[in-house]
Amino acid sequence: MKLLIRNLARTTTEAELRNLFEAHGVVQSCSLVMDKVTGGSKGFGFIEMPRTNDAKAAMKALNGLDVAGSRIRVKMDESKDA
Repeated sequence: MKLLIRNLARTTTEAELRNLFEAHGVVQSCSLVMDKVTGGSKGFGFIEMPRTNDAKAAMKALNGLDVAGSRIRVKMDESKDA
C-alpha cells in the first residue's frame, strides 16, 4: 500500500521518515519529493508498505503527529500510479 505524507518540515530526511514508519512494519520504499531548482524538500513524500494492515496501522498512528514542528498528514495515495 502506498501512502502520501504531507506537511513535512523541509528539514525532514528520508531516513527520519523511514524510521517513523518502520516502527509499524516493513517499509518497501521511501521517497521525499525534492524541488528541482533548490534541491530542497517540497514538504511531502511517499512510503510504500507491502502489508496493508501495517500501512493502515501506521496511517492511524502517525496522522496528525508533530514531526520537527509540523503536524504531518498521512493518507492512502490515490494517484493513478499507486
